[in-house]
Amino acid sequence: MTAQLETPAMSLPAQQLLAGYAPGTSAFFASPRHTLLAEGVSARLPAGPPPADLGAAVRRLLEEATAAGDPAIVVGAVPFDPGRGAALSVPVHATWGAPLSPSVPRPAAPFAAEAVVRPVPEPEDYKAGVAAALGRMSSGDVEKVVLARALDVRTSAPVDVAALLARLAYRDPRGYAFAVELPAAAPAPARTLVGASPELLVSRIDGVARANPLAGSVPRSANPMEDVRRAEELLRSAKNLREHAVVAEAVVEGLRPLCRHVSVAGPSLVQTATMWHLGSEISGELLSDETTSLDLALALHPTPAVCGTPVAKARDVIAQVEPFDRGFYSGTVGWCDASGDGEWAVTIRCGEVSGSSVRVYAGAGIVPGSRPQDELDETSAKFGTFLDALGLGGAA
Repeated sequence: MTAQLETPAMSLPAQQLLAGYAPGTSAFFASPRHTLLAEGVSARLPAGPPPADLGAAVRRLLEEATAAGDPAIVVGAVPFDPGRGAALSVPVHATWGAPLSPSVPRPAAPFAAEAVVRPVPEPEDYKAGVAAALGRMSSGDVEKVVLARALDVRTSAPVDVAALLARLAYRDPRGYAFAVELPAAAPAPARTLVGASPELLVSRIDGVARANPLAGSVPRSANPMEDVRRAEELLRSAKNLREHAVVAEAVVEGLRPLCRHVSVAGPSLVQTATMWHLGSEISGELLSDETTSLDLALALHPTPAVCGTPVAKARDVIAQVEPFDRGFYSGTVGWCDASGDGEWAVTIRCGEVSGSSVRVYAGAGIVPGSRPQDELDETSAKFGTFLDALGLGGAA
């Protein structure tokens, strides 16, 4: 069978699909349109370096799945560096459900274990990296760089990944919640990429491409009046508007060769539980039915929202400053079916879980006018989504 967006299974409640998620044997993806539970693996991309044309390799996987009678859908993640191997597979079973409901009570924290949290790099080193990036910008070498930092969390008990996913999913039910298995060399324990992204990289539904880039952010406040003030200030901030414009323009330029026309609405305010963002709605009618959602994702990735601009120079700064490999953080996660339809979210507000070890990531866009302490504070606020889901609020 071919997995489609509209099926009788759409009546299944999201809670039922979440309850069916089992780490190690299934994958889960939720968007504002629906939920998807992918169980088992009937075929996967080979481990190791990616094929020269990842989109073509996935099309072959889907053709083989159709011929074999398997669900003709591929699910998984592409890393920040497209030169690394992607984690994409065809499931044995694919079940669609209704979208997450904001009215469902949020589950309790997955555990009450003790935890040790180690920042990578240390906060002062991160601020020094921001200053170094600003120095590159003053010479005109680069316009924007997104610098990330990580937290290594060690818990006294294994993390309940299913409970963690449920907590993330219901914290921001209008976002993109996900859990997919990542390659792990034996005898190392399994790794799961789990998170709840507020940002759609791109979708393709019935020949229309849509993107929702987010760039320009401020932490939210528990004080309602202060929260409104911060949101209004974000809409007027020259620095944040400039940062957003760079990202939106890059998405438009990436879609333009593939679409008959591209329209842009925004920027407007987008809220999550921890952040205010500037977001734009970008859409275009595809020139060719052969262009799949994954093709679109690969054409846009990485956007300046997670890398910077110019991309090559921003990558150089990231490689020089960040003391870790991003892996699948700031990549893209989602699904694509045999018709080419699909959804791909930007892999942020996420972490990699392996037993009692978790690596959590957060980044901030550095542009002229950025201040190192502000960028550190922004990453701390972004960590809050994942840490709260772990029951470790305030550990950033």
